[in-house]
Amino acid sequence: MSLSASLSLALPELVLALGAMAMLMAGVFSGDRSLKLLTWGSVGLFIVAIALVLQGPVERTVAFNGLFVVDAFGAFLKVLVLIGAAASAVLAVPYLEQNRIAKFEYPVLITLATLGMLMMLSANDLLSLYVGLELQSLSLYVLAAFHRGNARSSESGLKYFVLGSLASGLLLYGVSLVYGFAGTTNFVGVSGVLAGAAGEALHIGLLFGLVFVIAGLAFKVSAVPFHMWTPDVYEGAPTPVTAFFAAAPKVAAMGLFVRVMMEAFPAISEQWQLIIQVISIGSMILGAFAAIVQTNIKRLMAYSSIGHVGYALMGLAAGTQAGVQGVLVYLAIYLLMTLGSFLCVLSMQRGDEQIEDIYELAGLSQTQPRLAACFAILMFSLAGIPLLAGFFGKLYIFQATIEAELYTLAIIGILTSVVSAYYYLRVVKICYFDAPKAPFTRYGNVATASILGASAILCSPVSFLYIGPLLQTAANAAKSLIG
Repeated sequence: MSLSASLSLALPELVLALGAMAMLMAGVFSGDRSLKLLTWGSVGLFIVAIALVLQGPVERTVAFNGLFVVDAFGAFLKVLVLIGAAASAVLAVPYLEQNRIAKFEYPVLITLATLGMLMMLSANDLLSLYVGLELQSLSLYVLAAFHRGNARSSESGLKYFVLGSLASGLLLYGVSLVYGFAGTTNFVGVSGVLAGAAGEALHIGLLFGLVFVIAGLAFKVSAVPFHMWTPDVYEGAPTPVTAFFAAAPKVAAMGLFVRVMMEAFPAISEQWQLIIQVISIGSMILGAFAAIVQTNIKRLMAYSSIGHVGYALMGLAAGTQAGVQGVLVYLAIYLLMTLGSFLCVLSMQRGDEQIEDIYELAGLSQTQPRLAACFAILMFSLAGIPLLAGFFGKLYIFQATIEAELYTLAIIGILTSVVSAYYYLRVVKICYFDAPKAPFTRYGNVATASILGASAILCSPVSFLYIGPLLQTAANAAKSLIG
């Protein structure tokens, strides 16, 4: 394929790259007063990128000598990532202004991180995978420490950087081992080498390489036992940054995880499926039980996100088209629930003070009934209560797991869902049945209120209206990856 044809396939990424450079220059000359303008500029870039993604080729197409791939699977997840990034950029502006950290670099970093995510989702080679992953990670390290005057924010950025660098080292070591024993870093090439060696004993060096690659990717999705950074970083980072971490990068990393396993290592699925089952079980159990004792809402949401990664990994452990379809549906619904939930967390303010104790939500239904109703719907959906969107997400994951005859994994998933329902329902109980405390200061503007309202409505029983088309789109995306 010619260079011009390859570039045309990478138009969404090129738009974000050139847009980020232009935003950076505009910010340098205009200063911090350009924050709002650059934020809406980044949203415009994301909308243009979504349009370009949707206009991409339907059939799987490879570009840049096999380094870059465009298909329905990547397009589905790119749209989710771009929606999550746009919402995260908009909801941050009031917080940044209130806390006097309204720096123009924020939307630029969001845009660069999103560019890295799009590259990750189109990676067709272990090297292009690493480049996209590091572009995303370097931006996220800076965002975690964005509130430089706050010790907790600086600490979270440092922890994330140190542990993230370790994970990147593990991933690179795994890539070097895979290359050493397979002779290629291209996903199709690695898959061909492994398929050609079918029936022979798997070389121990290649198996070690696979384990290190999984370890590096598991860190990026904050799966057990590589979750240790998540609660501290979620708590210490500015709340809009935490919302961004829990939404777009999680979706991108999970999509990358699925692509690597299903495209590069399908011939040895029996080896890696057991590893995925173990980290899925560990994530679900830790997410369910560790969150019970949390009183800080951001730490509670951190452990909640670890648990949800465990459920998504169930679909990958199934290793089937139905499993991948379940993962895609789950990620779409999880994105909605997460953005809405963190907007509710952002609304927990009195004056300039950000409130993080869940008991400060007491009596919210009496002081701010609309906010309490949105919070309740989102908590019920995260718990997987029937008729709400979260229920359908788990339903298709469990269905794929049972079809793959992973009965133990499905049973553990159901039991941990019951346990995790306790801390979600506790938040609702505090909002509706405890004696009211002082009301929160109104947060945000029309745009943030619209995002919160849309999230709550889409997670309500209205989800019946879109779950069918979403399921069909996810099925087409899964088929493009596996079929």
